[in-house]
Amino acid sequence: MIRSGLGAVVAACVMALAVGPVRAADAPTATLYRRATLIDGTGGPPRPGMSVLVVGERIAAVGPDDKVSPPPGAKTVDLSGKYLLPGLIDSHEHLATPPNRRMAEANMRRDLYGGVTAIRDMADDLRAVAELARASRAAEIPGPDIYYAALMAGPSFFVDPRTHAANFGVTPGQAPWMQSIDADTDIRTAVTLAKGTSATAIKIYANLPADLVAKITAEAHRQGLKVWAHSTVYPATAADVLAAGADVVSHACGLGHAVAGTPPSYQARTPMDPAPFLAGDNPVIGRLYETMTAQGTILDATVSIYEEQERLRAKTPKMKPALCSGAMAAALTRQAVRAGVPVTTGTDWQAPWDDPWPTVHQEFAALVRLGMTPAQVIHSATEVGARAAGQQADMGTLAPGKLADMIVLAKDPLADIENLKSLETTIKRGRAYPRRDFKPLSKGDIGDDE
Repeated sequence: MIRSGLGAVVAACVMALAVGPVRAADAPTATLYRRATLIDGTGGPPRPGMSVLVVGERIAAVGPDDKVSPPPGAKTVDLSGKYLLPGLIDSHEHLATPPNRRMAEANMRRDLYGGVTAIRDMADDLRAVAELARASRAAEIPGPDIYYAALMAGPSFFVDPRTHAANFGVTPGQAPWMQSIDADTDIRTAVTLAKGTSATAIKIYANLPADLVAKITAEAHRQGLKVWAHSTVYPATAADVLAAGADVVSHACGLGHAVAGTPPSYQARTPMDPAPFLAGDNPVIGRLYETMTAQGTILDATVSIYEEQERLRAKTPKMKPALCSGAMAAALTRQAVRAGVPVTTGTDWQAPWDDPWPTVHQEFAALVRLGMTPAQVIHSATEVGARAAGQQADMGTLAPGKLADMIVLAKDPLADIENLKSLETTIKRGRAYPRRDFKPLSKGDIGDDE
Protein backbone atom coordinates (compact mmCIF):
# COMPACT_ATOMS: atom_id res chain seq x y z
CA MET A 1 0.00 0.00 0.00
CA ILE A 2 1.17 3.56 -0.71
CA ARG A 3 0.51 5.35 2.59
CA SER A 4 3.58 7.53 3.07
CA GLY A 5 1.74 10.70 2.02
CA LEU A 6 -0.54 10.33 5.04
CA GLY A 7 2.33 10.85 7.46
CA ALA A 8 2.13 14.62 7.35
CA VAL A 9 -1.62 14.52 7.93
CA VAL A 10 -1.22 12.25 11.00
CA ALA A 11 1.59 14.43 12.33
CA ALA A 12 -0.58 17.53 11.99
CA CYS A 13 -3.34 15.88 14.01
CA VAL A 14 -0.86 14.86 16.72
CA MET A 15 0.44 18.42 16.96
CA ALA A 16 -3.11 19.71 17.24
CA LEU A 17 -3.74 17.41 20.22
CA ALA A 18 -0.98 19.21 22.07
CA VAL A 19 -3.07 22.39 22.14
CA GLY A 20 -6.54 20.86 22.39
CA PRO A 21 -8.84 18.15 21.12
CA VAL A 22 -9.43 17.76 17.40
CA ARG A 23 -13.15 17.77 16.58
CA ALA A 24 -14.42 15.45 13.88
CA ALA A 25 -15.38 18.49 11.81
CA ASP A 26 -11.73 19.64 11.87
CA ALA A 27 -10.31 16.38 10.51
CA PRO A 28 -9.30 16.58 6.85
CA THR A 29 -11.61 14.76 4.47
CA ALA A 30 -10.19 12.02 2.27
CA THR A 31 -11.23 11.06 -1.26
CA LEU A 32 -9.79 8.29 -3.40
CA TYR A 33 -10.05 8.84 -7.16
CA ARG A 34 -9.72 5.33 -8.61
CA ARG A 35 -8.97 3.63 -11.91
CA ALA A 36 -8.27 6.76 -13.97
CA THR A 37 -5.93 7.16 -16.89
CA LEU A 38 -3.40 9.57 -15.44
CA ILE A 39 -1.79 12.36 -17.46
CA ASP A 40 0.36 13.76 -14.69
CA GLY A 41 1.67 17.03 -16.20
CA THR A 42 5.30 15.93 -16.48
CA GLY A 43 5.04 15.35 -20.21
CA GLY A 44 5.32 11.60 -19.72
CA PRO A 45 2.98 9.03 -21.30
CA PRO A 46 -0.53 8.42 -19.95
CA ARG A 47 -0.82 5.75 -17.25
CA PRO A 48 -4.05 3.74 -17.10
CA GLY A 49 -5.40 2.13 -13.94
CA MET A 50 -4.07 4.79 -11.58
CA SER A 51 -5.47 6.15 -8.34
CA VAL A 52 -4.96 9.43 -6.52
CA LEU A 53 -5.68 9.79 -2.80
CA VAL A 54 -6.58 13.30 -1.66
CA VAL A 55 -6.55 14.22 2.02
CA GLY A 56 -7.74 17.73 2.76
CA GLU A 57 -6.46 20.02 0.04
CA ARG A 58 -3.41 17.97 -0.91
CA ILE A 59 -2.52 14.78 -2.70
CA ALA A 60 -1.47 12.08 -0.24
CA ALA A 61 -0.64 9.25 -2.66
CA VAL A 62 -0.46 8.44 -6.37
CA GLY A 63 -0.04 4.94 -7.73
CA PRO A 64 -1.53 1.89 -9.43
CA ASP A 65 -5.04 1.20 -8.21
CA ASP A 66 -4.11 -1.95 -6.30
CA LYS A 67 -1.31 -0.13 -4.47
CA VAL A 68 -3.24 2.85 -3.06
CA SER A 69 -5.56 2.28 -0.12
CA PRO A 70 -7.68 4.99 1.48
CA PRO A 71 -7.97 5.64 5.23
CA PRO A 72 -11.18 4.53 6.97
CA GLY A 73 -14.20 6.61 6.02
CA ALA A 74 -12.72 7.98 2.81
CA LYS A 75 -15.01 8.72 -0.11
CA THR A 76 -14.29 6.75 -3.29
CA VAL A 77 -14.85 8.09 -6.81
CA ASP A 78 -14.60 5.55 -9.64
CA LEU A 79 -12.99 7.13 -12.72
CA SER A 80 -12.94 4.03 -14.92
CA GLY A 81 -12.75 5.17 -18.53
CA LYS A 82 -11.96 8.76 -17.44
CA TYR A 83 -8.80 10.87 -17.67
CA LEU A 84 -7.27 12.66 -14.69
CA LEU A 85 -4.95 15.65 -15.24
CA PRO A 86 -3.51 18.53 -13.22
CA GLY A 87 -5.60 21.70 -13.17
CA LEU A 88 -4.95 24.07 -16.06
CA ILE A 89 -3.14 27.41 -15.71
CA ASP A 90 -3.75 30.66 -17.62
CA SER A 91 -0.44 32.48 -17.40
CA HIS A 92 -1.68 35.91 -18.48
CA GLU A 93 -4.91 37.47 -17.27
CA HIS A 94 -6.00 40.94 -16.17
CA LEU A 95 -8.81 40.97 -13.62
CA ALA A 96 -8.89 44.58 -12.52
CA THR A 97 -8.01 47.20 -15.14
CA PRO A 98 -10.26 48.89 -14.22
CA PRO A 99 -11.68 47.01 -11.23
CA ASN A 100 -15.10 45.49 -11.90
CA ARG A 101 -15.88 42.94 -9.20
CA ARG A 102 -18.91 41.47 -10.97
CA MET A 103 -17.04 40.94 -14.23
CA ALA A 104 -13.96 39.56 -12.49
CA GLU A 105 -15.96 37.05 -10.47
CA ALA A 106 -17.88 35.95 -13.58
CA ASN A 107 -14.66 35.32 -15.50
CA MET A 108 -13.10 33.55 -12.53
CA ARG A 109 -16.15 31.31 -12.26
CA ARG A 110 -15.92 30.49 -15.97
CA ASP A 111 -12.22 29.73 -15.54
CA LEU A 112 -12.70 27.37 -12.61
CA TYR A 113 -15.66 25.47 -14.03
CA GLY A 114 -13.68 25.25 -17.29
CA GLY A 115 -10.70 23.52 -15.67
CA VAL A 116 -8.48 26.49 -14.76
CA THR A 117 -7.27 26.21 -11.16
CA ALA A 118 -4.60 28.95 -11.17
CA ILE A 119 -3.79 32.15 -13.05
CA ARG A 120 -1.10 34.79 -13.21
CA ASP A 121 -2.61 38.26 -12.98
CA MET A 122 -0.21 40.43 -14.93
CA ALA A 123 -0.58 43.82 -13.18
CA ASP A 124 -3.84 45.51 -12.26
CA ASP A 125 -5.28 47.47 -9.36
CA LEU A 126 -3.91 45.13 -6.71
CA ARG A 127 -6.29 46.46 -4.09
CA ALA A 128 -9.03 44.64 -5.98
CA VAL A 129 -6.92 41.66 -7.09
CA ALA A 130 -5.69 40.93 -3.58
CA GLU A 131 -9.26 40.67 -2.31
CA LEU A 132 -10.25 38.43 -5.23
CA ALA A 133 -7.23 36.22 -4.47
CA ARG A 134 -8.19 36.01 -0.80
CA ALA A 135 -11.85 35.23 -1.49
CA SER A 136 -10.98 32.55 -4.04
CA ARG A 137 -8.34 31.01 -1.78
CA ALA A 138 -10.94 30.80 1.01
CA ALA A 139 -13.51 29.28 -1.37
CA GLU A 140 -15.88 32.18 -0.69
CA ILE A 141 -16.18 32.57 -4.45
CA PRO A 142 -15.52 29.96 -7.16
CA GLY A 143 -12.32 30.82 -8.96
CA PRO A 144 -8.70 29.90 -9.58
CA ASP A 145 -5.88 30.73 -7.21
CA ILE A 146 -4.35 34.05 -8.26
CA TYR A 147 -0.64 34.91 -8.33
CA TYR A 148 -0.11 38.53 -9.24
CA ALA A 149 2.51 41.06 -10.24
CA ALA A 150 3.26 44.63 -9.17
CA LEU A 151 4.22 46.75 -12.17
CA MET A 152 7.25 48.93 -12.74
CA ALA A 153 7.78 51.20 -15.75
CA GLY A 154 9.46 54.43 -16.75
CA PRO A 155 7.78 57.75 -15.86
CA SER A 156 6.71 58.42 -19.45
CA PHE A 157 4.58 55.28 -19.48
CA PHE A 158 2.15 56.61 -16.90
CA VAL A 159 0.28 58.80 -19.37
CA ASP A 160 -1.35 55.51 -20.43
CA PRO A 161 -5.06 55.74 -19.48
CA ARG A 162 -5.01 52.17 -18.18
CA THR A 163 -2.67 53.24 -15.39
CA HIS A 164 -5.17 55.89 -14.31
CA ALA A 165 -7.96 53.29 -14.24
CA ALA A 166 -5.86 50.94 -12.10
CA ASN A 167 -4.72 53.68 -9.68
CA PHE A 168 -7.95 55.46 -8.82
CA GLY A 169 -7.36 57.85 -5.95
CA VAL A 170 -3.58 57.63 -6.29
CA THR A 171 -1.26 59.52 -8.60
CA PRO A 172 -0.31 57.07 -11.39
CA GLY A 173 3.20 55.81 -10.83
CA GLN A 174 3.14 56.42 -7.09
CA ALA A 175 1.19 53.38 -5.90
CA PRO A 176 3.08 50.37 -4.52
CA TRP A 177 1.45 48.19 -7.17
CA MET A 178 2.37 50.47 -10.12
CA GLN A 179 5.58 52.39 -9.65
CA SER A 180 7.36 54.92 -11.81
CA ILE A 181 11.08 54.12 -11.90
CA ASP A 182 13.94 56.38 -12.99
CA ALA A 183 17.65 56.80 -12.32
CA ASP A 184 16.95 58.48 -8.97
CA THR A 185 14.64 55.75 -7.65
CA ASP A 186 15.77 53.77 -4.60
CA ILE A 187 15.26 50.37 -6.24
CA ARG A 188 15.51 48.48 -2.95
CA THR A 189 12.69 50.53 -1.44
CA ALA A 190 10.60 50.26 -4.60
CA VAL A 191 10.83 46.47 -4.60
CA THR A 192 10.09 46.35 -0.87
CA LEU A 193 6.92 48.40 -1.42
CA ALA A 194 5.87 46.10 -4.24
CA LYS A 195 6.51 43.03 -2.11
CA GLY A 196 4.26 44.53 0.55
CA THR A 197 1.28 44.10 -1.79
CA SER A 198 1.79 40.30 -1.46
CA ALA A 199 2.79 40.17 -5.13
CA THR A 200 4.54 37.08 -6.40
CA ALA A 201 6.53 39.02 -8.97
CA ILE A 202 7.58 42.35 -10.40
CA LYS A 203 6.29 42.97 -13.90
CA ILE A 204 8.77 45.09 -15.86
CA TYR A 205 6.59 46.76 -18.41
CA ALA A 206 7.90 49.63 -20.54
CA ASN A 207 10.02 52.74 -21.07
CA LEU A 208 13.01 51.60 -19.04
CA PRO A 209 16.68 51.42 -20.13
CA ALA A 210 18.72 48.26 -19.84
CA ASP A 211 20.55 49.27 -16.65
CA LEU A 212 17.32 49.83 -14.71
CA VAL A 213 15.85 46.58 -15.99
CA ALA A 214 18.95 44.81 -14.66
CA LYS A 215 18.84 46.60 -11.29
CA ILE A 216 15.12 45.88 -10.76
CA THR A 217 15.61 42.23 -11.67
CA ALA A 218 18.57 41.76 -9.37
CA GLU A 219 16.82 43.39 -6.41
CA ALA A 220 13.57 41.51 -7.00
CA HIS A 221 15.43 38.22 -7.00
CA ARG A 222 17.35 39.25 -3.89
CA GLN A 223 14.04 39.83 -2.11
CA GLY A 224 12.60 36.52 -3.29
CA LEU A 225 10.29 37.82 -6.02
CA LYS A 226 9.99 36.55 -9.56
CA VAL A 227 10.47 38.87 -12.53
CA TRP A 228 7.86 38.77 -15.28
CA ALA A 229 8.86 41.14 -18.08
CA HIS A 230 7.63 42.20 -21.44
CA SER A 231 9.81 40.58 -24.07
CA THR A 232 10.93 44.08 -25.13
CA VAL A 233 10.79 46.95 -22.63
CA TYR A 234 11.54 49.95 -24.92
CA PRO A 235 14.25 51.12 -25.12
CA ALA A 236 15.63 48.01 -23.35
CA THR A 237 15.84 45.31 -26.00
CA ALA A 238 14.85 41.66 -25.80
CA ALA A 239 18.54 40.80 -25.39
CA ASP A 240 18.75 43.28 -22.48
CA VAL A 241 15.74 41.69 -20.77
CA LEU A 242 17.27 38.23 -21.08
CA ALA A 243 20.68 39.42 -19.93
CA ALA A 244 19.04 40.88 -16.82
CA GLY A 245 17.68 37.40 -15.98
CA ALA A 246 13.91 37.77 -16.23
CA ASP A 247 12.16 34.53 -15.26
CA VAL A 248 9.31 34.83 -17.77
CA VAL A 249 8.97 37.07 -20.84
CA SER A 250 5.56 37.88 -22.26
CA HIS A 251 4.52 38.16 -25.91
CA ALA A 252 6.43 36.28 -28.59
CA CYS A 253 5.47 39.13 -30.90
CA GLY A 254 7.68 41.60 -29.04
CA LEU A 255 10.76 39.51 -29.74
CA GLY A 256 10.42 40.56 -33.36
CA HIS A 257 11.93 43.93 -32.46
CA ALA A 258 15.29 42.17 -32.31
CA VAL A 259 15.03 42.06 -36.09
CA ALA A 260 12.77 45.02 -36.88
CA GLY A 261 14.52 47.42 -34.49
CA THR A 262 13.54 48.49 -30.97
CA PRO A 263 11.55 51.74 -30.73
CA PRO A 264 12.57 54.26 -28.06
CA SER A 265 9.31 53.91 -26.11
CA TYR A 266 6.22 51.78 -25.71
CA GLN A 267 4.11 54.52 -27.30
CA ALA A 268 6.36 54.64 -30.40
CA ARG A 269 5.71 51.02 -31.40
CA THR A 270 4.54 50.45 -34.95
CA PRO A 271 3.39 47.23 -36.68
CA MET A 272 6.25 45.00 -37.80
CA ASP A 273 6.73 43.36 -41.19
CA PRO A 274 6.08 39.62 -40.69
CA ALA A 275 8.13 38.55 -43.74
CA PRO A 276 11.47 37.93 -41.91
CA PHE A 277 9.73 35.42 -39.63
CA LEU A 278 7.43 33.52 -41.94
CA ALA A 279 9.99 31.92 -44.27
CA GLY A 280 11.55 29.74 -41.57
CA ASP A 281 13.63 30.00 -38.42
CA ASN A 282 15.13 33.48 -38.07
CA PRO A 283 18.81 33.42 -37.00
CA VAL A 284 18.57 36.57 -34.86
CA ILE A 285 15.59 35.16 -32.98
CA GLY A 286 17.42 31.85 -32.80
CA ARG A 287 20.20 33.44 -30.75
CA LEU A 288 17.64 34.81 -28.30
CA TYR A 289 16.13 31.36 -27.97
CA GLU A 290 19.54 29.83 -27.30
CA THR A 291 19.87 32.19 -24.34
CA MET A 292 16.36 31.41 -23.11
CA THR A 293 16.92 27.68 -23.33
CA ALA A 294 20.24 27.91 -21.47
CA GLN A 295 18.71 30.06 -18.72
CA GLY A 296 15.37 28.26 -18.50
CA THR A 297 13.53 31.47 -19.35
CA ILE A 298 9.84 30.81 -20.01
CA LEU A 299 8.00 32.34 -22.96
CA ASP A 300 4.45 33.52 -22.28
CA ALA A 301 3.67 33.60 -26.00
CA THR A 302 0.04 34.91 -26.03
CA VAL A 303 -0.52 33.84 -29.64
CA SER A 304 -4.31 33.94 -29.55
CA ILE A 305 -4.57 37.63 -28.74
CA TYR A 306 -2.96 38.55 -32.05
CA GLU A 307 -5.33 36.25 -33.89
CA GLU A 308 -8.23 37.84 -32.03
CA GLN A 309 -7.02 41.34 -32.91
CA GLU A 310 -6.98 40.34 -36.57
CA ARG A 311 -10.55 39.05 -36.33
CA LEU A 312 -11.68 42.27 -34.71
CA ARG A 313 -9.89 44.45 -37.25
CA ALA A 314 -11.55 42.52 -40.09
CA LYS A 315 -14.88 43.67 -38.63
CA THR A 316 -13.64 47.19 -37.86
CA PRO A 317 -11.11 48.27 -40.53
CA LYS A 318 -10.51 51.62 -38.81
CA MET A 319 -9.15 49.80 -35.76
CA LYS A 320 -5.44 50.43 -35.08
CA PRO A 321 -3.28 47.65 -36.59
CA ALA A 322 -1.75 45.20 -34.13
CA LEU A 323 1.97 45.15 -33.47
CA CYS A 324 2.26 41.88 -35.34
CA SER A 325 0.00 39.48 -37.18
CA GLY A 326 -1.31 36.23 -35.84
CA ALA A 327 0.87 34.42 -38.36
CA MET A 328 3.98 36.25 -37.13
CA ALA A 329 3.22 35.47 -33.48
CA ALA A 330 2.65 31.84 -34.43
CA ALA A 331 5.92 31.67 -36.40
CA LEU A 332 7.94 33.12 -33.53
CA THR A 333 6.35 30.68 -31.09
CA ARG A 334 6.85 27.74 -33.45
CA GLN A 335 10.56 28.55 -33.60
CA ALA A 336 10.67 28.77 -29.80
CA VAL A 337 9.14 25.30 -29.47
CA ARG A 338 11.62 23.84 -31.95
CA ALA A 339 14.46 25.48 -30.01
CA GLY A 340 13.35 23.89 -26.76
CA VAL A 341 12.17 27.10 -25.09
CA PRO A 342 9.54 26.36 -22.42
CA VAL A 343 6.28 27.91 -23.56
CA THR A 344 3.36 28.57 -21.24
CA THR A 345 -0.32 29.22 -21.96
CA GLY A 346 -1.22 32.86 -21.39
CA THR A 347 -4.06 34.78 -23.02
CA ASP A 348 -4.09 38.53 -22.18
CA TRP A 349 -7.70 38.88 -23.36
CA GLN A 350 -11.16 37.71 -22.41
CA ALA A 351 -13.35 35.62 -24.69
CA PRO A 352 -16.85 37.02 -25.31
CA TRP A 353 -19.26 36.63 -22.43
CA ASP A 354 -21.35 34.08 -24.33
CA ASP A 355 -18.40 31.68 -24.78
CA PRO A 356 -18.98 28.93 -22.18
CA TRP A 357 -15.27 28.07 -21.98
CA PRO A 358 -12.30 29.95 -20.49
CA THR A 359 -10.25 32.07 -22.88
CA VAL A 360 -7.22 29.83 -22.37
CA HIS A 361 -8.89 27.20 -24.56
CA GLN A 362 -8.38 29.66 -27.43
CA GLU A 363 -4.67 29.66 -26.66
CA PHE A 364 -4.61 25.86 -26.59
CA ALA A 365 -6.16 25.76 -30.07
CA ALA A 366 -3.73 28.38 -31.41
CA LEU A 367 -0.72 26.45 -30.11
CA VAL A 368 -1.92 23.24 -31.74
CA ARG A 369 -2.48 25.06 -35.04
CA LEU A 370 1.12 26.28 -35.04
CA GLY A 371 2.43 22.75 -34.59
CA MET A 372 2.49 21.82 -30.89
CA THR A 373 1.05 18.43 -30.04
CA PRO A 374 -1.79 18.17 -27.52
CA ALA A 375 0.68 16.56 -25.11
CA GLN A 376 3.02 19.55 -25.42
CA VAL A 377 0.15 21.99 -24.88
CA ILE A 378 -1.02 20.15 -21.77
CA HIS A 379 2.52 20.20 -20.39
CA SER A 380 2.66 23.94 -21.10
CA ALA A 381 -0.68 24.50 -19.35
CA THR A 382 0.33 22.54 -16.25
CA GLU A 383 3.97 22.01 -15.26
CA VAL A 384 5.36 24.95 -17.26
CA GLY A 385 2.52 27.19 -16.10
CA ALA A 386 3.27 26.32 -12.49
CA ARG A 387 6.92 27.24 -12.98
CA ALA A 388 5.91 30.50 -14.63
CA ALA A 389 3.84 31.38 -11.57
CA GLY A 390 6.65 30.29 -9.23
CA GLN A 391 4.38 27.62 -7.76
CA GLN A 392 5.96 24.40 -9.02
CA ALA A 393 6.36 23.08 -5.47
CA ASP A 394 2.58 23.10 -5.05
CA MET A 395 1.02 22.52 -8.45
CA GLY A 396 1.52 21.67 -12.11
CA THR A 397 1.93 17.92 -11.70
CA LEU A 398 0.08 15.19 -9.84
CA ALA A 399 2.38 14.03 -7.06
CA PRO A 400 2.17 13.41 -3.31
CA GLY A 401 2.37 16.60 -1.28
CA LYS A 402 1.10 18.86 -4.04
CA LEU A 403 -2.23 20.64 -4.01
CA ALA A 404 -5.16 18.54 -5.20
CA ASP A 405 -5.74 20.70 -8.29
CA MET A 406 -7.08 18.28 -10.92
CA ILE A 407 -9.52 17.90 -13.77
CA VAL A 408 -11.56 14.85 -14.80
CA LEU A 409 -12.24 14.35 -18.51
CA ALA A 410 -14.50 11.94 -20.36
CA LYS A 411 -12.32 11.88 -23.50
CA ASP A 412 -8.61 11.58 -24.25
CA PRO A 413 -7.08 15.07 -24.60
CA LEU A 414 -3.92 13.61 -26.16
CA ALA A 415 -6.02 12.56 -29.16
CA ASP A 416 -7.56 16.02 -29.61
CA ILE A 417 -6.97 19.15 -27.56
CA GLU A 418 -10.69 19.92 -27.88
CA ASN A 419 -11.30 16.93 -25.62
CA LEU A 420 -10.29 19.18 -22.72
CA LYS A 421 -13.88 20.37 -23.15
CA SER A 422 -15.14 16.91 -22.19
CA LEU A 423 -14.53 18.18 -18.66
CA GLU A 424 -16.72 16.58 -16.02
CA THR A 425 -15.23 17.94 -12.79
CA THR A 426 -12.65 20.47 -11.68
CA ILE A 427 -11.02 19.74 -8.33
CA LYS A 428 -9.32 22.72 -6.71
CA ARG A 429 -7.53 22.29 -3.39
CA GLY A 430 -9.49 19.07 -2.89
CA ARG A 431 -12.91 20.67 -3.46
CA ALA A 432 -14.94 19.35 -6.42
CA TYR A 433 -16.69 21.67 -8.88
CA PRO A 434 -18.81 19.58 -11.29
CA ARG A 435 -19.13 21.08 -14.74
CA ARG A 436 -22.88 20.48 -14.65
CA ASP A 437 -23.13 23.13 -11.92
CA PHE A 438 -21.72 25.86 -14.15
CA LYS A 439 -24.09 28.67 -14.92
CA PRO A 440 -23.09 30.31 -18.24
CA LEU A 441 -22.25 33.98 -18.18
CA SER A 442 -24.84 36.58 -19.11
CA LYS A 443 -24.57 40.20 -20.18
CA GLY A 444 -25.48 41.06 -16.64
CA ASP A 445 -22.31 39.38 -15.40
CA ILE A 446 -20.20 41.90 -17.27
CA GLY A 447 -22.12 44.91 -16.08
CA ASP A 448 -24.59 45.37 -18.92
CA ASP A 449 -28.34 45.00 -18.76
CA GLU A 450 -29.90 41.90 -20.25
